[in-house]
Amino acid sequence: MSPRKLLVCSIGNPGSAYRNTRHSAGHSILELLQSSLSFPPLSSERQFSGGLVSRPLYDSTTSPYTLFQSQSYMNLSGKPVKSAWQTFLKELLPDEQERALLVVLHDELEKPLGQVKLKKTGSPQGHNGITSIIATLNTKDFMRLGVGIGRPESRDSDTVAKYVLGKFTSYERDVLEKQSLDKVVVHLKQLSKLP
Repeated sequence: MSPRKLLVCSIGNPGSAYRNTRHSAGHSILELLQSSLSFPPLSSERQFSGGLVSRPLYDSTTSPYTLFQSQSYMNLSGKPVKSAWQTFLKELLPDEQERALLVVLHDELEKPLGQVKLKKTGSPQGHNGITSIIATLNTKDFMRLGVGIGRPESRDSDTVAKYVLGKFTSYERDVLEKQSLDKVVVHLKQLSKLP
């Protein structure tokens, strides 16, 4: 049986001001994934409006993944992710459509740096990007890969906001590249092999 096709979507905040911030950890991991797979750079495609896309250079049988990076703000992630998912499904054969999976890469405040959590459904647990996707897709049933960013000791909302919108330190970036990425790749390989 051929590998299951995956649309791997990252959510975060757009623009250089938010690049490499903890809240946009999903984007950072997607860019590392694109590089490690030797996919072409993320770029705009007319049919994938609202985001940047990267996929195998030649034919799609070389990899089951299509990478999509939302270009909306985190709290408005639902619309571009839904649009990308609908476009992705239209490009697949009927049997591929039935087996295809949407996988959302996002930051996970409640997990230590370096950890990655796979979740199939359920509550967004206060994550506004996931809340937006659930509301727009009208389902909780999609795969989520939460990339741990740790959290400050204080639960004060201003402190937490400042922390998640802060840039990764060089140490944190190193952990993402050497630990988080490997764990994401393992999960994606397993998902692509599901019956």
